[in-house]
Amino acid sequence: MQQPKYRRILIKLSGEQIKGTDGEVVSYDMLDFLAQEIGRVHRHGVEIAIVVGGGNIWRGHRAIERGMDAAQSHYMGMLATIINALAMQDALERHGLDTRAMTAIKMDEVAEPYIRRRATHHLEKGRVIILAAGTGNPYFTTDSAAALRAAEIHAEVILMAKNGVDGVYDDDPRRNPAATRFDHIHYLEAINRGLTVMDSTALTFCMDNNLPIIVFNALEPGTIERIVMGEHVGTLVSNQRGGARC
Repeated sequence: MQQPKYRRILIKLSGEQIKGTDGEVVSYDMLDFLAQEIGRVHRHGVEIAIVVGGGNIWRGHRAIERGMDAAQSHYMGMLATIINALAMQDALERHGLDTRAMTAIKMDEVAEPYIRRRATHHLEKGRVIILAAGTGNPYFTTDSAAALRAAEIHAEVILMAKNGVDGVYDDDPRRNPAATRFDHIHYLEAINRGLTVMDSTALTFCMDNNLPIIVFNALEPGTIERIVMGEHVGTLVSNQRGGARC
């Protein structure tokens, strides 16, 4: 039986993935789809952490533009990620997975506090952990939380889920049909080009800590499993020199 290439992964889901394409703030169909995809990977014995965004519920930059205090807006965004984490937890458990929701903001009635050793213990026990509330600090995105948590739990790779985009391109493929996808690209080139991988703080952190990132289309069935089993899918962002286009 083929063995997985990666034994411990962190999946970064945006609020857009939770929202799906049907216009609902939280899409039951999308949650069900994601739970099935994650369940397929879990059956290979892979240890899985998930970091969720909150953009389907709260768009902080819009409130800041209207004069809201930035820190206040960021905390509201953290609370939105907790709602998404609980929704994701419910979907996973309905598919038979043992889970733990953990949050960087203390909220004992609904989730465990994030403690690094406890998180790794859950992973070793085969539980899927859903990490919410970002880093627990304003001014840091959930991309930064994904990078930080991946380093803390010693994940081998970060899987950056995108909606309908199958990797990193030199331009927006939804606006420019001639845009070219990178097969792999170095962190620094992605930063210098301003490519849409993750925010620059998170990308620099991954570079400094040699954390590879795979950007893939979350809407394509079986993609996460194919990546975990070693198939090249999407775009690899790593310390390999020279971006290859396909």
